[in-house]
Amino acid sequence: MNPIDTAALDTLFLKARTANGFTDKPVAPELLQRVYELAALAPTSMNTQPTRYVFLNSQPARERLLPAMMPGNLDKTRTAPVTVIVATDTRFFEFMPKVWHREGAKENFEANPALASATATRNGTLGGAYFILAVRAVGLDCGPMSGFDLAKVDAEFFPDGRWKTNFLINLGYGDDSLLFDRNPRLSFEEACQVI
Repeated sequence: MNPIDTAALDTLFLKARTANGFTDKPVAPELLQRVYELAALAPTSMNTQPTRYVFLNSQPARERLLPAMMPGNLDKTRTAPVTVIVATDTRFFEFMPKVWHREGAKENFEANPALASATATRNGTLGGAYFILAVRAVGLDCGPMSGFDLAKVDAEFFPDGRWKTNFLINLGYGDDSLLFDRNPRLSFEEACQVI
């Protein structure tokens, strides 16, 4: 594979920022589908794909979420064109016969709840990260959030308990006037070891 060009690096990483607010430009539903289709192509262990996405694409849908939000995330969620609940399917393994090329994967996860839980958590979070990159790749901005009450979101949107909320993402077309200065990142030496 060839490295991506500088413009693509800018879009995904170098100039991309966490949106703190959005314009009122709506997000086309087909763009949300495109984001999912791109994110779904990225790797998860054994192609488990446990991440699930709930698009709150209307004001009434977002109003259901607001009681769970911490004060700092309330207004930005209320005014975002779309808020996405990034969730994990605790019974992702029911799809293994469709998504995995060998027999027995479903039964393996069913017989080992600790393995299933760890796999769902790790790969569900990976799916959310891929989703953020896909959002940026199609020209949208996003503001991932963890400042909310997980139990309230699960009770409101996933009362049967099968899906579990991981984190939230506001997305749309960012209002650059609301951006914070970029905070420092750890250096290679602070965060990495080469052994």
